[in-house]
Amino acid sequence: MKVAITGLTACSGCQLTLLNCEDELPELLALCELVYFPLAESGNVLDVQFDAAIVEGAVSTPKDLELLFKLRNASSVLVAYGTCALFGGVAAMNNTTSARTDLLHTVFGDAQKMPDSFAPAPLHNYVSVDAAVTGCPPEKQEILEMVAALAAGTTPPTRSYPVCTECRSRENLCLLLEKKELCLGPVVQGGCNARCPATGIVCEGCRGPVREANVAQELELLLERGFGRDEIERRMSRFKPEWNYGQRR
Repeated sequence: MKVAITGLTACSGCQLTLLNCEDELPELLALCELVYFPLAESGNVLDVQFDAAIVEGAVSTPKDLELLFKLRNASSVLVAYGTCALFGGVAAMNNTTSARTDLLHTVFGDAQKMPDSFAPAPLHNYVSVDAAVTGCPPEKQEILEMVAALAAGTTPPTRSYPVCTECRSRENLCLLLEKKELCLGPVVQGGCNARCPATGIVCEGCRGPVREANVAQELELLLERGFGRDEIERRMSRFKPEWNYGQRR
């Protein structure tokens, strides 16, 4: 299986998490031939046909878009790898609240020449995506499942239950109902084994919405508990800029 692994606008954390599967790397490398992986090796070749391209990050520059199109055209399967690739992630969190030019000036000051960029967006806004692995970064188990699935000619499984399911199975106190903290566990995709709530940290939503999330009910619940609408939307948009709030919009 010829594989390309790369990142667009992102922190490279998802790619690093794959490299951090140290004990399993020999088995993973036995399943695939890494033809294009700039973060990990030199001498990469892009002018070949890939069985799978695993792409981290949001699309926010013309170079991002050019690379994405090349990988899409050269790959049988394209995987959106991590929350930025799937939803835009942190890079897109201010898309709906601030003008792009203002954001560029905040980062680059009064530089005469600004980088050529546009509002960060997920991969599926530009190309068809065959499979996805969520997380910021993805969990190690999900990475192993992804490689095994691709090698078997299928796509990796997705979790259709929320973080709350895993949180309750660990017998944690509910941070939302019992400690009255702004926790997004009811509407966020599980698979992390409630890593943050288990240590007393609220779910920030880094894995994106669970399938069929009842966002309107979550919003109602948070409003009833005294959280402000702006505070709720700001928290929910941290990793995914746009949610469907239903009739509460």
